[in-house]
Amino acid sequence: MNQDYIKPDPWSIIEEGFDAECVKSSESLFSIGNGAMGQRANFEEDYSGETFQGSYIAGVYYPDKTRVGWWKNGYPEYFAKVLNAPSWIGISIEVNGENLDLATCKSVSNFRRELNMKEGVYTRNFEATLQNGSQIHVRVQRFLSIDLDETGCIKYDITSLNGDAEIMFKPYLDAGVHNEDANWEEKFWEPLQVEHTGDRGFVTARTFKTHFIATTFMHNALSVNNVAQNTQPQVESTTDKITLTYGATAPKGQIISLVKIGGYTVSTNHADTKAAADKAIDSAIAKGFDQLLQAQKEAWANIWEMSDITIDGDIKAQQGIRFNIFQLNQTYLGKDSRLNIGPKGFTGEKYGGSTYWDTEAYCIPFYMATKDQKVARNLLAYRYNQLDRAIENAEKLGFKNGAALYPMVTMNGEECHNEWEITFEEIHRNGAIAFAIFNYYRFTGDYSYIPEKGLEVLIGIARFWHQRATFSTNQNKYVILGVTGPNEYENNVNNNWYTNYIAKWCIDYTLEQLDRVANEHPSDFDRIYSKVKLDFDETEAMRQVADNMYFPYSEKHNVYLQQDGFLDKELITVANLDRSQRPINQKWSWDRILRSPYIKQADTLQGFYFFEDQFSREELERHFDFYEPFTVHESSLSPCVHSIQAAMLGRMDQAYTFYLRTSRLDLDDYNKEVEEGLHITSMAGTWMSIVEGFGGMRVKDGTLHFEPRIPKEWQGYSFKINFREQILQVSVNQNETQFVLEGSTPIQVCVFGKTVHVEPNGLVTV
Repeated sequence: MNQDYIKPDPWSIIEEGFDAECVKSSESLFSIGNGAMGQRANFEEDYSGETFQGSYIAGVYYPDKTRVGWWKNGYPEYFAKVLNAPSWIGISIEVNGENLDLATCKSVSNFRRELNMKEGVYTRNFEATLQNGSQIHVRVQRFLSIDLDETGCIKYDITSLNGDAEIMFKPYLDAGVHNEDANWEEKFWEPLQVEHTGDRGFVTARTFKTHFIATTFMHNALSVNNVAQNTQPQVESTTDKITLTYGATAPKGQIISLVKIGGYTVSTNHADTKAAADKAIDSAIAKGFDQLLQAQKEAWANIWEMSDITIDGDIKAQQGIRFNIFQLNQTYLGKDSRLNIGPKGFTGEKYGGSTYWDTEAYCIPFYMATKDQKVARNLLAYRYNQLDRAIENAEKLGFKNGAALYPMVTMNGEECHNEWEITFEEIHRNGAIAFAIFNYYRFTGDYSYIPEKGLEVLIGIARFWHQRATFSTNQNKYVILGVTGPNEYENNVNNNWYTNYIAKWCIDYTLEQLDRVANEHPSDFDRIYSKVKLDFDETEAMRQVADNMYFPYSEKHNVYLQQDGFLDKELITVANLDRSQRPINQKWSWDRILRSPYIKQADTLQGFYFFEDQFSREELERHFDFYEPFTVHESSLSPCVHSIQAAMLGRMDQAYTFYLRTSRLDLDDYNKEVEEGLHITSMAGTWMSIVEGFGGMRVKDGTLHFEPRIPKEWQGYSFKINFREQILQVSVNQNETQFVLEGSTPIQVCVFGKTVHVEPNGLVTV
C-alpha cells in the first residue's frame, strides 16, 4: 500500500482513486466525531472487502475480563473496552436487482473522498458499473452535528447514467456488532427492543455488565429530483436489527436521494432513551438537512476561529497541523466533565480506556490555550472526581493512609490496564497529574482550583511517592525501585531518573501548596486537613524523602542516567542500527528490546521538557545530544518533545523534521498501523511543537514569553492563545513577529527577554 496517497491540501483530506488496500487506513483517516460520538469512515452501502467497522459513543464501555496466563495480586479485574456501538449509518442499495458493493463491481471510477476540515463534512463520490451492466454515479455527504450532538446526517444521492433504474434503498440499524479487539469473541450488547413508526426506526440495547442503555435511531426521507416521495417503507426486523426499504424509479440523469438522520440517545443523559430519540429526530427534522449542514459549517467556523494555526509556504505542514487540531476537536470539546480524551478517540479500539497520562502531559496545554479555561478545569476535575478510586488502586498494591495511585488506563477511575510492567511499574503517570495542576495555575492564574479540589489530589500523590520510595543504606539516599519510565523499552529498572525527579517535585510542590492554602485559604485548609488526617510528622517524613532523593549520574558523560543500569548496555546509536531492523517493536523479541539502549520516547528528556526552568540550556543540550541518538521514536508521543527541544536549541532542521513526523504521523502512516485508528492524544503534541517549539511560548511569573523561530521551509505562521480571558494572536515570518490583542486590558509579553507592551486591538511588530 502507498502510505503517501493522501493529496496535499490546506483544508481537506483527499483520496482519489479506489484502492481496496487503502480502505482500512482511510476508514481511520476520514473518521468523524463531535465530542459525544464518532465513527470510522466505513461505507454506508455494503462492502464485502477488508474493513474495520467502528462507531463509538463517548463514555460507553465494557469491562472485558482480564486474560492472562498467570494471575498476580493487584491485577486489574478487567480491561476496559471502547465499545463498538450499534451502527446507524448502514444503507444497503440495490440497482436493478443487484446489490451495490464496491468489492464486486465490474469497475469503480472517479472515486474521490474528501474530509473538509473547515466545515466538518465528509463527502464521497464515485461511478460504478455493476455486474448487471447498470452504471451509476454516487455522491454521499455525512456529518455528525456539533450543535445537536446526538445526531448525524447522511445524504445519499444516486444518478443512473445508462437508462432508467429501479433503486432500492434499505437503511438499517444493527446492534449485532462485534469489537475487533474482543478477548473472547463475545458480544457486548444485549438487544432490548426493536421498534418503528413510519419512517423512524429504533433499536434499544443494553451493554452487558455495565448496563449502559442506548437507543440507536434513524429517520429516512426519499426524494427524486428534489421532490419528496411519500412512500411507506417495507419493514424487516430481527431481535437486533431493523431495515426500512424504499423503492423508486430513477429516470436516467435524475438524482434519487435518501436523507438519513441517525444517532444515539444514552441512559447516562436520559431516563427514557426511546423518548429522547424521538425528540432528537423531531429537532433534526425541524431544521432539515440544509439548515443542519449550514449550522455545522458555522459551528466549525467558531472552533477554527480560535484554534487554527496557519502556515504559509508549506502545504503538507499546513495540512498536518489542521488535521491534528481537527481530530482533537472531534474527540473532545469540553462540554461534559465526565468525559476525557482517549488515545484513539473515536477512530479505533486499540488501547481501550478513555484516559491515559497523555491528557495531563500533552492535551491540557492545547485545551487551555484554545478554549475557555473551564474546559481545562473540567479535565482536572475529572481526576479529582476519581480520587477515591485512585486511593483504592493504591490500596490493592499495598499502600495505605490515603496514598493515591492514579490508573495507567481508566474509564471510571479504576485501573483497567493489565500488562504488569505498565500497570504496576509505570507509576510516573502520577506525576503528570500533579504537574497538570501546577501547569493550569501557571497558565490561567486561577488558583481557586487548588484549595477547592487540587490539594487533596496532590496530598494523595505525595503520600504515594513517600511510601513508594525506599531508603538505601548503600546510597544513603531514597531510591525508587522496580519501575518503568516513559521509555517502555526498559521494564523493571531501578531509579529511572524521570520518575525519581518527578516524585521529588510532587512532594516539594505539595508541601508548598499546603503552606499557601494554610495562609491564604484557612477554612479550606482546615476542611482538607481534617478530611485527609495529615499531620506534621507525615509532612516532615515526606520532606526527608524529597530532600534526599537519589539521582543516577554519570561523571564520564556528565549526564543524569536514564536509570541505574543504562551504561551497562551496548551503546550503539540508532544511526548505526540497520534500517531493516526498524521498527524494532515489530522486528525484535521483547527480551532483545529490553537489553538494547533504544528509547521509545522522551524519558530523561521528558523531565527536561516539564522542568526546563530548573536546568540550564547547556545542560539540556548535553542531555539531548546524549539521549536523542538512542531514540527510535516508536511512540507517537516522542517526536513532539524532541521538536520543541531542538527548536529551543536553535536546531531548526532537526526541529522541522520532528514536527513533520508528529504532524503527519497518521497521514503518512509512519508506524504502519493507521488502519487501527489515529493517535489522538499525541496530536496535541503537534500543536505544542509549533506554539512552544517554533513560537517558544512559555509562561513565567504570570507573563507570556516568546522566542519565535521559523523553519526555512516556511514563509510564516500564526496562532492564537487564550491567555487569562484575552486572546493574543502571534504571527511570525522570517523577519519579524507581530502581536495583536483581542481584549480590554493591555498586556506585557517578553520576546527573547525584552518586554513588549501590547494594547487591545493594536498591532505590535518586533
